[in-house]
Amino acid sequence: MRSENTPFRGGPLDGRVLPILLGPTGHPPKWYEVPVPAHDGRPPMLHAYRREAAGHTKRLGIQRGWVYEYAPEGRERRELKWPWSKPGGGAGGGTRPTDAGPTGAGPTDAGPTGAGPTDAGPTGAGPTDAGPTGAGPTGTAPNE
Repeated sequence: MRSENTPFRGGPLDGRVLPILLGPTGHPPKWYEVPVPAHDGRPPMLHAYRREAAGHTKRLGIQRGWVYEYAPEGRERRELKWPWSKPGGGAGGGTRPTDAGPTGAGPTDAGPTGAGPTDAGPTGAGPTDAGPTGAGPTGTAPNE
């Protein structure tokens, strides 16, 4: 795997340059976390570094590389933003749409046209169309 020597600014790794493995896009990870083990009964700590651009060239504005900046507040957690999620929703991704029509009527109530689920549709055929015997809406078999 390819690695890149990346400098660190701030925090316990200030001024150090470490080789960081690059991802499939050729960039180092956005966050670099350094675990510090616990000593003397203190809880273990996790130092977080955020990847930022090291600078840009004057003439063309091409990026010169990456540097890791210390983030004392820790790694920021982001929620996934799926198209079907409500704003401010939890990990459940919001609620499912209901079968209610524009008037709020459910699937068993009359809709905006007044036609319930057992009324005739646009062809005039109701729910008693061809049954298991193949009888049509007039009650006659198709081969008679």
